Order: sequence, then structure tokens, then C-alpha cells
Amino acid sequence: MINRLFLTLCGAIGIFAAIAAPAITTPAMAADDIEAKAQVCAACHGENGVPADPKTTPIIWGQQANYLFKELHDYKSGDRKSPIMAPVVTDISLPDLRQLANYFATKPWPAKQAAGAAGAPPNGIAQCQPCHQPNFEGGAPAPRLAGLSYDYLAREMKNFADGERTNNGDMPGFMKALSESDRDAMAHYLAGL
Repeated sequence: MINRLFLTLCGAIGIFAAIAAPAITTPAMAADDIEAKAQVCAACHGENGVPADPKTTPIIWGQQANYLFKELHDYKSGDRKSPIMAPVVTDISLPDLRQLANYFATKPWPAKQAAGAAGAPPNGIAQCQPCHQPNFEGGAPAPRLAGLSYDYLAREMKNFADGERTNNGDMPGFMKALSESDRDAMAHYLAGL
């Protein structure tokens, strides 16, 4: 009887230890876990920071950490809609999403693939600089825009203007106030930086 009680107690302790073990991680284990999660991102966003399809997928290497976390959070909460991103982040905890954002923010922005000429700054672009910084390289609170693809920038500006993307309180108003040709000129200019 005592042996049976002892074996039951040992079994319960073993089960508890197995359940608790994943919660006990070293910094190296946590870094490995984030590296593994980041590999999922590489399928679309690229192993070297260059997206598989820059027309539809943004560069996340070297992007602002707070911006990346906000977007990941918004995909998870449904505040930003994406049939691709929502399922990817649904089972990732918010602390892990923060670690992923920090991980990608520390990576270098990829070298420009093709020589593009930004030309003269288009009308209306000065209103973007207080948040996106003078060279459009981003900073709190706004993302880097310089060097993103024309197609991606034009689509997201249109989505804000049309009210399809609403996870930023200011951007829809700014984009609605601009003409389509002004937004197009901005997208060309930013892609050329």
C-alpha cells in the first residue's frame, strides 16, 4: 500500500515536472525558440530580408520594433485583416510576438536591389516626415517607408484612403486628403529612396 502511494506520488511529481518544464527556459532556449518562429516568417519575408514577392510583402528586417509589434498584435486581434498573417500569429503569445518584433528590428535593412531614382519630393510628402522621419527611415511611432516596393506602398496607401485598412487612426485621413496621383507620386518617390 505504501509502495503504491509512493509510486502514485512519484508519478504525479513526474507529470507536474513535465508540464512545468517548458515554462522553465534559459535565455539561450528562448532565443532558439524565437529563431524557430522567425523561420516561418522567412517563407514570405525572405531568409535575407528580401521578401519573396516585394510587390505584396513588406520588408521586415530592420523595420521599427514597435511598429512590427503593433502590426503583429493587430493581426492577432483582428484589428488588421489578413488571411495570411492572422493564422500565422494566432497561436503565438504576445510576449513572443514582442520578441519576434525585436528580433527582426535588429536585422540590417536589406541592400537596395535595383537602382531607383527618388527624384524631387512630391507634393504633400512633407506631412509624412514628422512621424516617418526626414529620410523616411522610420522611428517611434512610425515605420520605415524608404525602400519598400512601389506596389506595396501604393496598395497600402490606397487601403488607408478607401477605409479598408483602419488599424491606424491618422493614416486614413491623411491618405483620403491626397489625390490618387499624389499618392502614386509618393509611392514612387519612397520606393526610390
